Amino acid sequence: MKGYLGRYLHKIDEKGRLGLPAQFRRESGEQTLVLVHVFPDSLTLYPEDSWVEVEEKLRVAMRGSPADRKWALGVTANALEVAPDKQGRILIPQWMQDKVGITGPTLVVGALNKIELWDPARFEAAIQAVQPDESTTNQIFA
Repeated sequence: MKGYLGRYLHKIDEKGRLGLPAQFRRESGEQTLVLVHVFPDSLTLYPEDSWVEVEEKLRVAMRGSPADRKWALGVTANALEVAPDKQGRILIPQWMQDKVGITGPTLVVGALNKIELWDPARFEAAIQAVQPDESTTNQIFA
């Protein structure tokens, strides 16, 4: 199966390392991941093959309006390439943890073509806050 599914509770250690779930390591293979803070409450990890698509969209934004260029520049300036170590851990800088309120346990969430990192309480609040209407659910799962 292609894609990241499920959620796993892991802890960032005292050195700022987060172990990726075995299922996600298998899906990513030997790829480098790009860690970025784009959404207010979570960090996002893109495997190289998914990041290529995002990167092209950022290139277009860089050639767009001055506001789009500045936004894209902010995204790329705060993006990091991370490679899992032999134990499958990646480094999450403290400033990124602080941006999304991760202070201990971290929810590692599969989001199809990417992985999201959440504070568990923020994740639960976010997914409870919005429910799609029935027609959306039926379009996807019918």
